Amino acid sequence: MARTSRIQWRALSRRTVVIRSLACAAGAAASLAPVNEASAKMAQKAVEYQDTPKGDQQCSNCSLFQEPNACTLVDGEISPAGWCKFWVKKTG
Repeated sequence: MARTSRIQWRALSRRTVVIRSLACAAGAAASLAPVNEASAKMAQKAVEYQDTPKGDQQCSNCSLFQEPNACTLVDGEISPAGWCKFWVKKTG
């Protein structure tokens, strides 16, 4: 019985534990990467995007707008004169 215990102990050497831990971490990171990319931006319909401004609120003066025609939250081409429900006034 002591011999069986020793064989099992050798199978769980420090090197084995480290290699298996790294493999698990890499697998978890690889499986989560597509989820983060897919949820990064929302559809224009979901955020009630429109190509026209709402009063003085428009994409060009929103803190989420990225020149020349993109947004950090909304997918697709964004008009600088557009608007969505996540509009946030640009500071400064």
